[in-house]
Amino acid sequence: MNQKPTASPLLSRGMIAVIVAQFFSAFGDNALLFATLAVLKNHDYPDWSQPVLQMLFVATYILLAPFVGQIADSFAKGRVMMLANSLKLLGALAICLGANPFLGYTLVGVGAAAYSPAKYGILTEITSGERLVKANGLMEASTIAAILLGSVAGGVLADWHLLAALVCCVLTYALAVVANIYIPRLGAARAGQSWYMGRMVHSFSTAVRQLWHNSETRFSLLGTSLFWGAGVTLRFLLVLWVPVALGISDNKTPTTLNAMVAIGIVIGAAAAARLVTLETVRRCMPAGVLIGVMVVLFALQTTLLNAYLILLLIGALGGFFVVPLNALLQARGKASVGAGNAIAVQNLGENSAMLLMLGLYTLAIKLGAPAVATGIGFGALFALAIALLWWTSRSARRQD
Repeated sequence: MNQKPTASPLLSRGMIAVIVAQFFSAFGDNALLFATLAVLKNHDYPDWSQPVLQMLFVATYILLAPFVGQIADSFAKGRVMMLANSLKLLGALAICLGANPFLGYTLVGVGAAAYSPAKYGILTEITSGERLVKANGLMEASTIAAILLGSVAGGVLADWHLLAALVCCVLTYALAVVANIYIPRLGAARAGQSWYMGRMVHSFSTAVRQLWHNSETRFSLLGTSLFWGAGVTLRFLLVLWVPVALGISDNKTPTTLNAMVAIGIVIGAAAAARLVTLETVRRCMPAGVLIGVMVVLFALQTTLLNAYLILLLIGALGGFFVVPLNALLQARGKASVGAGNAIAVQNLGENSAMLLMLGLYTLAIKLGAPAVATGIGFGALFALAIALLWWTSRSARRQD
């Protein structure tokens, strides 16, 4: 049964529960990443293995993409979120108890893959219209605040006591599970779908084709995929860039630099919620091009203050760029293939981009490419890619 968005205020009890659950879940994800990276350092894994950790995480999104969207649409999304956070808790607990960090983090990735379609899909069930952009702004602000605090907590605690950092992650996921209990139990958006694997894959393939053939949803899919692929690569680039450019080798500095990006995204998301609507979504494209330009400028910095300021600006541009694209896909996707399926298709695109960019980054580092030169090339390619997307989307719009 399709859900009709309620007419309740934006900050309804259901919305607050979703935002709180998302905060704790994302906090755990980011704290656990830096704590697990510290585990790899303690066990003398090579530098190129660090992005492999994230590659295993995003691979779960790709492998599970045909199934998680249907799961999100076939059950109450709040309960799907609770189950997904429980899987994250188990993965963090496994790492905490000394299990292989790659296996534990992959289990967290399974939970994250199931969580994403439900957390974004539920927004279309508890709000609607132009409030959807604002709801996405709240979701992104919650996520980025969690990235900010979680990244710093993971790095600082790992420098102080690694086990304490891992225990903090476990407790945070537990809080996310508790918060999920308070999300209203809405009916299934699309009950009665087939659970045969072949039919699920076929249904997902149909959703992919349908979204890809629509110029608006294709534009959104490409834009968000490029953004998040670049974002995760920048995070790992920072880990190697800081010792080379700034001469600092602790765990805290890369996490605080990531935090500046997070603060900027909150600012950019707020600006997008105020200045961009679904009808004017292409206003975000200049910000996307400028992200790449700023990354090139950032790679050339040699002082910590300048690095902080430029990363803050990169984050603000990123928030302004990605929030309207997310809202556009949710609105158009809900009307065609279902919100859960639309987000699952988006996850496939975003995580395929992450896997590709991380793979290229890993190869470059393994071949000995300097961190600064890698940053310059990465920023230039991103700016060109967004400019090309902007140009092609305008051409497609004129033809529609």
